[in-house]
Amino acid sequence: MKKILRNITLLLLAGSSFLQGSALAEVADRIVAFVGNDVIFKSEIDNRVLLARLQYPELSADKGLTRSILDGLIDQKIILTKAKIDSVAIDRNAIDAMVTERFKQISSKFASRADMESRIGKSSAGIRESIQEELRNQQLIDTLRKKKSAGVNVTYQEVMAFYKDNLSQIPEIPEQVSMSQIVKYSAVSPESRAQSLAKAQQVRAELQGGGDFADLAMKYSQDPGSAKLGGDLGFVRKGQLIPSFENAAFALREGGISDIVETRYGFHIIQLLSKEDTSMHVRHILIGFDRTNSDFSEAIRQLNTVHAEVMIGKANFADLAKKYSDDTASAMLGGVLVVNGSSKSTSMFTPDSLFPQLQQIIASLKKPGDISEPQKIVPPQGEPFYGIFRLNERVSGHPLDPDKDYAVLEEMALDYKNRQRFNQWVQQLRKEVFVRTSDI
Repeated sequence: MKKILRNITLLLLAGSSFLQGSALAEVADRIVAFVGNDVIFKSEIDNRVLLARLQYPELSADKGLTRSILDGLIDQKIILTKAKIDSVAIDRNAIDAMVTERFKQISSKFASRADMESRIGKSSAGIRESIQEELRNQQLIDTLRKKKSAGVNVTYQEVMAFYKDNLSQIPEIPEQVSMSQIVKYSAVSPESRAQSLAKAQQVRAELQGGGDFADLAMKYSQDPGSAKLGGDLGFVRKGQLIPSFENAAFALREGGISDIVETRYGFHIIQLLSKEDTSMHVRHILIGFDRTNSDFSEAIRQLNTVHAEVMIGKANFADLAKKYSDDTASAMLGGVLVVNGSSKSTSMFTPDSLFPQLQQIIASLKKPGDISEPQKIVPPQGEPFYGIFRLNERVSGHPLDPDKDYAVLEEMALDYKNRQRFNQWVQQLRKEVFVRTSDI
């Protein structure tokens, strides 16, 4: 397992660096590999070896690192050739948005643009071009990887074989908790709702008039996580989104744009980029509700009543969550918070995956069944709300138990199987592409 995981890491590193320093440019260069019609230069390998050792200090003593980096870069070029042959679609508008964001991040680390260009050894235009190529290549590989893993499952026998073969390398399970919530947002005034709807209708009209979806998302969308990416939400599985949003998105044809869809966040315009049986790639434009003059009085009153009824045993927390909580996804499950893993959803998660305020709340709940007092929550992103929280279960950190922790073990085994299958596929592709290497 370690060898395959390491190969995957080095494959990702092969596509993660575009910064060719001036010191490397001064070294006499030579070709170290031919891959089809492409060539790989020694300076490129040296640069990636340096990056790998900076990111992963434990690789410093690895005498085979240079060869592993070269193999990873060869595999990347082979995969990209296959992706282009198979006409794997990429979202160019989303890439353009990410290029702008990545360029800002890089330039912020330098005193001036001239300093950046001098130290990197490229013009600003050249840096942007390199970022674009890097992101484009990675999206091609990621898309192809997802296609290869679609529909893959693991049997109980495969899971237990994985456990037996990798027992010494499986990490300890960290502390995990399960919690439920009842969430209340401030009321939205009729005036605010009408203003948001009018704005959404205006944006929809611009789209119908030929406007570019990504450009309009960057201009108008009030979703802080996706607006700068042209509204791109990436690949999501069924069950991860609010039902009204998800149903509208799945009903679209690829490339189609929805009518205006309302959720508690505001009004959405959705575009479906691609979809499989159980997943889809979407982007959206959100016109949120104006809650500048938030009135939480009704929310606080309801939560105080709910808290009192649960504490005296008059009502069940799950029933009240279904009836009152404004968080649709958890309300459907009786308030239970669910996180989405690579293969399935689970209600158990590590406390440090929560933002600090919720970490403090969950730490204050000592035993299953404990419920917090209603309090205002201010998340890092999104609008504030009031909520009460219930600790359902707390499991201390421990060595993985194949019976009690089967769901975790199953996800590890599935991830390993997908990586192994992808690696085998790449090795098969190597037989179809001319590759010649020299000493490095």
